[in-house]
Amino acid sequence: MDKCSSCQYNPQIVNRIKNEIPDDETTTRLSEMFKIFGDNTRIRILWALFDKELCVYDIANVLSMSQSAISHQLKTLKQARLIKSRREGKNSFYSIDDDHVKKIIEQMLIHIEEN
Repeated sequence: MDKCSSCQYNPQIVNRIKNEIPDDETTTRLSEMFKIFGDNTRIRILWALFDKELCVYDIANVLSMSQSAISHQLKTLKQARLIKSRREGKNSFYSIDDDHVKKIIEQMLIHIEEN
């Protein structure tokens, strides 16, 4: 590899970083997760579920969207294990899968509100 003329090459740092970078499978999975978070509707659904479980009907009303559009997004969120559901009779109730999901969104919000 060519040496950069404007910096000093430090083989110890480069080797340490090479060993710490996650493998391709891990970075691909991480990238896919960020794609899930990259949708406005899905973020709004997750936000609606921060403090309370809701059924599709309630989520649709909160977001002023159709139940079918909400159901489609819920399926994606559930497959990504960002939300979970429980059945009660004919109804399904959705909630955040774990506190990490809320923390990720809160941290992103803090970042975009800086400055």
